[in-house]
Amino acid sequence: MRLRRKKNLDQRLEFSQEYLIKINNTTVNPYDEPETDESKTTKELFGNDNPTHLEIGCGKGQFILELASRNPDINYIAVELQPSVIVDAVKKIAEDDIRNVKFILSGAEYLLRYLKPGSIERIYLNFSTPFPKKSQKNKRLTYWRYLEMYKKLMVPGGEIHQKTDNMHFFEFSLEEYSKCDYLIRNISLDLHNSDFEGNIVTEYEKKFASQGMPIYRVEAVVK
Repeated sequence: MRLRRKKNLDQRLEFSQEYLIKINNTTVNPYDEPETDESKTTKELFGNDNPTHLEIGCGKGQFILELASRNPDINYIAVELQPSVIVDAVKKIAEDDIRNVKFILSGAEYLLRYLKPGSIERIYLNFSTPFPKKSQKNKRLTYWRYLEMYKKLMVPGGEIHQKTDNMHFFEFSLEEYSKCDYLIRNISLDLHNSDFEGNIVTEYEKKFASQGMPIYRVEAVVK
């Protein structure tokens, strides 16, 4: 579904520049080598040596806001493709004066154009679009090409924490993690009826759980 363009979107994006790493030129092929290296270390972005976690598909930002508030000694980068959504996330962060969050307005496939390899300790994939048709599998954020890119982005022992309500997407993800030689651990087939502690509920998660749908969760670790 195409999102309606927000009123004064351009002005709101300009206001968000303090929190945006860069607005991507999506006309280039993300898998081509860039003519110039514009990727940055997290120290260049945040001015510190704190560990950095990445959420891909942050939506309106409730999850990343809660994480950043709880963990001021961790840097967070939130990625979102829709400008009409990211401005809402930036607004929440700005209103609460959260300083350990930056945003990337881009598709995930461009991340190595922004961030140096070995920059990230953990990646969150919360309720990513499952793209149910087989012909769309290369768009899924756990498709092997993405998983190999995440390996480059992360430090040795880096982790992916994934949650979804879609059983078929979850099964696909487990298979792709195995193919790409990730260590799989802490699998939950019904997160809200498990003994897992510390879960931060996202906007989508609250909706799905209220409908009685099980939430699937897994951690995949770079060996």
